[in-house]
Amino acid sequence: MSRSRLFGSLCALVFLVNFARVVFAPLVGEFIGEFAIGEGTAGLIVTLAWLGSAAPRLPAGWALTHFSRQFVILVSGAMLTLGALGVALAPGVPTLLTAAFAIGLASGVYFVAANPLVAELFPTRVGRVMGVHGMASQLAAVATAPVVTVALWYDWRLAFYGLALAAAASTVVFVVFARQTDLPDAGASDTDFVAGAFSEWKLILAGVVLLGLASFVWQGLFNFYELYMIDKGLPPATARNLLTVIFAAGVPAFLVSGDLADRLPHVPYLLGIVSTFIGGVVLVVVSSGLAAVVAASVVVGFTIHMLFPAGDTYLLASLPDESRASAYAVFSAGMMTTQAAGSWVVGEVIEAGAGYDAVFLTLAGGLALVVVAYAVLERLGRIPGGAASAEPAR
Repeated sequence: MSRSRLFGSLCALVFLVNFARVVFAPLVGEFIGEFAIGEGTAGLIVTLAWLGSAAPRLPAGWALTHFSRQFVILVSGAMLTLGALGVALAPGVPTLLTAAFAIGLASGVYFVAANPLVAELFPTRVGRVMGVHGMASQLAAVATAPVVTVALWYDWRLAFYGLALAAAASTVVFVVFARQTDLPDAGASDTDFVAGAFSEWKLILAGVVLLGLASFVWQGLFNFYELYMIDKGLPPATARNLLTVIFAAGVPAFLVSGDLADRLPHVPYLLGIVSTFIGGVVLVVVSSGLAAVVAASVVVGFTIHMLFPAGDTYLLASLPDESRASAYAVFSAGMMTTQAAGSWVVGEVIEAGAGYDAVFLTLAGGLALVVVAYAVLERLGRIPGGAASAEPAR
């Protein structure tokens, strides 16, 4: 029971951590208006939040070879509280950029420490608990657009004041529960960060390329989804709420995908998810009319959120105890760095005059080539973990 209670506190924290990252997307238009900036700078604000999420993952992985997982999670909660206050109080663009980066730092530290801990708390059902943990994160994404809509009746900064308060309270609850829980010692032998990472470099590289590039496309799409839908002729309120549709579709996706990830061969399952996501992006581009756009949005939202628990299960269930945290930190840093540039690249290209349709079709085509290459390598048995079904983390 104590482990379940601790897991519940982690679900509360991951809700806030993900809310902090995705809340910038529906505020892009507000930033452009209030701070008198262009789409490129607005995209940079979002990108910095995600680059911040990537930046501390290697240092956090090293920290996990010297400090407990719960201590590192405590640090991430404190960072999230301070970052949220920074955004709420930001008087101009430089401060806003810095605070967005700080929020990203908090999320990066959290995921590097919490994901291995979740897998080790329940080693016989990694996929399922990663799915539940991911679902808690996704519920934050669903809540983002409605919370922003309510905050905009008064002041968008209220969303970040509330985030800071909730982050501080949730961090305290986590610390109390961690002290009362008999924690696993699965990571006790993971004391050499560099050796642990190098020992699993093939698995890390395979995960970074596939998951990082798929997430790059996703970043570019969802952070400009509201503006893209307005460009398609939808009313601004409808366009904003389509983000809720996308994120809501991801809630059951985490549970479904987590269960399937425990049963299916890793790489073929991942390739199937990415292929369906590519099809969803194409559907979004070619769709016209509200009903068609909503249906395409559901496909995109469901499939991309299936990818995240499947990818984490692929890594965490395949890595041994003596290198799990170290190797996962390197994978996480590489994957996040790859995806973080998505919104900035799309913003710059759009600001330069390219059309949304052309940009997203090009990204989908490039990702399709990656899937084909992986399918060939998988057929040749060259992808680590590709031929085996998921096994429990040891």
